[in-house]
Amino acid sequence: MAGKRKTNPAGSTNSFRSDVLCVLGVLKVATADQIQRISAPHLSFRHADKPTPSKRKQARTASHTGALSDMRKHGLSENGGSTEAGDALRNLTTKGLEAASWELRRPATEMGSTARGAGSSGASHPMAVNETVIALLRPKPDLGKLADDPPHVQAAAQAAVGTPPGIGTIASYWTEVPLPATGTWNAPGKGGAQADLVLTTPQDGVPLLFIEVDNCHETAEELTAKLEKYARFFRRTVKDTDGKERPMWRTRWMASEDRYGDVPHPPVLLVFNHIGARNPNRTIPRLQELTRHLWQGEWQREGYHLYDGKIPIVAVGLRNLRAHGPTGSVFFRFGRDRPQPLLEAIGNPRREVADAREAEEWRVRQEEYQAQLRKVAQEQAAKKAVEATREAAQREARRPVCAGCGSRFTDARWEAAEETDWGRPVDTHPTLCDTCKHHALAAAGQPTDAHQSHGLDHQAQGERDFWRYPNRPVCAECRTPFTDERWKAVNRTGWGPVRMERRPTLCGDCDQQYVTDIQQAWPGTTHQEPEQDQEQTLPEQKAGGTWLSRFRR
Repeated sequence: MAGKRKTNPAGSTNSFRSDVLCVLGVLKVATADQIQRISAPHLSFRHADKPTPSKRKQARTASHTGALSDMRKHGLSENGGSTEAGDALRNLTTKGLEAASWELRRPATEMGSTARGAGSSGASHPMAVNETVIALLRPKPDLGKLADDPPHVQAAAQAAVGTPPGIGTIASYWTEVPLPATGTWNAPGKGGAQADLVLTTPQDGVPLLFIEVDNCHETAEELTAKLEKYARFFRRTVKDTDGKERPMWRTRWMASEDRYGDVPHPPVLLVFNHIGARNPNRTIPRLQELTRHLWQGEWQREGYHLYDGKIPIVAVGLRNLRAHGPTGSVFFRFGRDRPQPLLEAIGNPRREVADAREAEEWRVRQEEYQAQLRKVAQEQAAKKAVEATREAAQREARRPVCAGCGSRFTDARWEAAEETDWGRPVDTHPTLCDTCKHHALAAAGQPTDAHQSHGLDHQAQGERDFWRYPNRPVCAECRTPFTDERWKAVNRTGWGPVRMERRPTLCGDCDQQYVTDIQQAWPGTTHQEPEQDQEQTLPEQKAGGTWLSRFRR
């Protein structure tokens, strides 16, 4: 403990020193009271029982005052004068800004200046900027840190937690941000502006918001000139890393693009702190007329405006901002007739309502269309079912009836009985079913398998393309049906190298008997028939004759 006291004589802890670095890294110059209200708001309730306001302030800021003292010893912070109320101003050194960049996780080149000398004249404008940040943040106490405190302290803190929320954290804000109309970010040229505050908190619905704080010392014309510089910066484009031209502000801040045809510039919030001689109730109407070309949108028939290439300009008083916060209806957008909450003022609620209505109408139309498709599909399915039923009934009505037993044909028998060979029925008994046909063939003394469908023979002999006898032949002599072997033999074609049978109309027995009869009629002779597949020798063609000359001989 002694070693820690020697390093940090004021007894500060790492958490309080981190609070100081985060707050001063953003605000650049602040009082211990502002640092405590932002980073440790629970201390405001713990020391509420002190008798005087000064003692209460001293008690609740003691921890951060000690942290500032230790940081001053380490060369991280320094005193920067005092406010008009006598509060000491604190700011970071260059070394402190480097340490703050680690706490805020920001590049050291984007930390800004040390604000040295800002308190030489009371720092009224930085104090108004700080109060604007506190009014937008509306820091809530951590009830877990007040678990050991009296019940009335916890009740007061619980009441503060129940108030409307703020926007973002201290790390969501940037101060003294250059907006170069010429030059670069680190070396801005002439003609640009410098934003008092930049707020980036997309998780709260504010992807990007520029804030200008006016202590009512500037005229409407001076404020108009500043907004013109904003417009110049928003219109400036640079080549991005992908080689495409984009607005310069998009290369530093992320903001989603709106729908095609409506790409407004980022909004600008004007916060009026009425401590100067100018009356904001007179300045705002005059400023609205002077900047109409910057903010006025284009009216659409659907009931909303398009703000393509326009700047949403919103005005609010610091007193109302403190009392109601970002959710209060105290923000007046130029061109609208009533105050709104911040998110509505910087947005386009009428457009959102119109889009939601259009999306709902589209969804209803799609559902109706899908319902119609389903209805048509059901009607077609029912129609097909009726047609299939009618066709099935008609087919059953056409189904043949056996002339013998009166039973209806099976599908296979019906198909076999209807087969024809060049207009001639193939089946021998097309009016009988399979059973009656079997009995009829048996009664006629014919084999029951003699009359097969030629489709089966085609399947058995599917390698042939032409058939001389597609049906089983009957012998011309004995009227006996051919056997399978004899049928295959006589079915050979006479084309190609395959020989034709000499007597294709005779069965095998009659063919053999024919040969025997010839031998008996002429004993001692051998009957030979000429080979039909031998080619006849053609006479030689005379030299010099034409191709047709051989037919003239």
